[in-house]
Amino acid sequence: MHFDHYGGEAARLAADLVNLTAPPRPEHLEPLLVEHGIAHPALTAAQAETVWTWSRRLATCFGRQDLEGRCQAVNTLLADASSSPRISLHDGRPHLHYSSIGADPAAHIRSVTAAGLAYVVCSADPERLGRCARHDCGLAFVDTSRNGRRAYCSVRCANNDAVARHRERRAGDAQTSTARTSRRT
Repeated sequence: MHFDHYGGEAARLAADLVNLTAPPRPEHLEPLLVEHGIAHPALTAAQAETVWTWSRRLATCFGRQDLEGRCQAVNTLLADASSSPRISLHDGRPHLHYSSIGADPAAHIRSVTAAGLAYVVCSADPERLGRCARHDCGLAFVDTSRNGRRAYCSVRCANNDAVARHRERRAGDAQTSTARTSRRT
């Protein structure tokens, strides 16, 4: 699945923000923002706290849920982000920007991530906003696979879960075999 910078990349930023485990310090958040193409990634402590609070709200959009519920969650974020989309030509090609020039960086992050989630829901498949199926993981991810059937946040989680299921089956087979042997004697 191909996602453009302002849709898929913004949704992936939303997933990465959701996966933060503690309120980030501005200097720890900056590399993540740079990685996702945020133009002005330097945040104050107050802005970093705003982004942390926002990330907890973004979390409601990931994982299994009905379409109406997911749309409502994204619509609420869009309304609260107070996004002001506009067409920009700064790099020679028309494209959308979701916040005004000079907007507060935290406000820009809110606008971009809300719009990115809306893009995935409307232009791809709402189910692509997933949560890892491994029982002890649950990280948020954006499914960019061709068929849209990804169930795990990473290959590592998929492999670990497959190994765990295999070991459970083997343990069950061993118990069944032992029980059969005991009944024969």
